[in-house]
Amino acid sequence: MTQSPVSASPERVAELTERLATVRARIADACAAAGRSPDSVELVAVTKTVPAQDVAALIDLGLSAFGENRIQEATAKVAQVAQLRPAARVRWHVIGGVQRNKVKALVHWAERVESVDSVRLADALDTAVRRAMDTGQRRDPLSVLIQYSVDGDPNRGGIPRADLLRLAEHVSGCAGLRLDGLMAVAPLVGTPTEEAFADIESAAAELRSEHPSATVLSAGMSGDLDVAIRHGSTVVRVGTALVGERRLTSR
Repeated sequence: MTQSPVSASPERVAELTERLATVRARIADACAAAGRSPDSVELVAVTKTVPAQDVAALIDLGLSAFGENRIQEATAKVAQVAQLRPAARVRWHVIGGVQRNKVKALVHWAERVESVDSVRLADALDTAVRRAMDTGQRRDPLSVLIQYSVDGDPNRGGIPRADLLRLAEHVSGCAGLRLDGLMAVAPLVGTPTEEAFADIESAAAELRSEHPSATVLSAGMSGDLDVAIRHGSTVVRVGTALVGERRLTSR
């Protein structure tokens, strides 16, 4: 069996360097147009199906937050990255739907789950986090964002506006969780992008009105981060524009 290289190839590092510079320039331009500081927007690199060597290269380029949505893949990758960059302070975000039978694995490495959209998932996370804290396997509560659904598409996750504050109140009462804000994905069809992000901005404001510490708004990806920033996004989740077409192979 061929052993995977311990680092990305020089060509791949050069590609990631160029892509990252382009993404950062887009964020800066969008912030300037919105009258905001670039420091007000965090970049989370979406690294699902990307090898650990690429993550290590992005760490070397100054990134520290990475988004994953496949728990088994991510659990292995977290360990690999820790071996490749043992001194790095890496923050792992779960950005996709979470099956309740996977929560025991993710609470050992995830700093934030951005996709909480039900009381049952919140309770499963809370139970797993508190058990991990009781056994010394975790020190802090888990940061969570409530995933808001603009169009109610059940295949993309999220909770409708009518249920947003009810779920927020439940999460805020979970000792193992910390409610930090809202996450949303613009609909694929049906709702114009500008209208969708205006709705997301409004939902985030509604959440903050009842929970003032829930200031995070994770909205915007490769194709729409500019619009998201215009509507108050504080976190953009960028995959394709940053890492290209993703395959879990060493390059």
